[in-house]
Amino acid sequence: MMKVTSTDLPLQSSLYQRMAVTDFLDCYSVEANLSPRQAANIITDFPGWAQFLVSIRNLVTIPFGLLKEGPEVEDKVGFFPVESDTPTELIAGFNDKHLDFRVSVMALDGRIFLATWVHPNNRLGQLYLKTILPFHILIVRNALARVKTASKIPTI
Repeated sequence: MMKVTSTDLPLQSSLYQRMAVTDFLDCYSVEANLSPRQAANIITDFPGWAQFLVSIRNLVTIPFGLLKEGPEVEDKVGFFPVESDTPTELIAGFNDKHLDFRVSVMALDGRIFLATWVHPNNRLGQLYLKTILPFHILIVRNALARVKTASKIPTI
């Protein structure tokens, strides 16, 4: 049984167009036979414990004026606005005053890759990233485990 693994983002990803030297990028993958949109919908359907963490984040960041959700747009996965959606990659996310971020959900060679790109805009963004990183990793690994489980469901 293949587990969720930390990996390099495939070179075909559009996220590379955003990368600067000081930016954060991580990527995890799992064996799965879903489309990027199917996987993104599973990934952003947070379990209760992750929703609780997000609600704590939203309370703590009120004094800093950070966005709780992305801007209102027609196409979203979870609360993330979809920026691009192709047969191989969905990119979603938004810019805030402390940082800009995007997630890439990519389907390639029977695997789903979930990458997160972050560009801190200031010291608050750098501190924020360091603070949430352990929680981010837990949420991402759990999300991909759920993607793997869902991909085993036979289609009728």
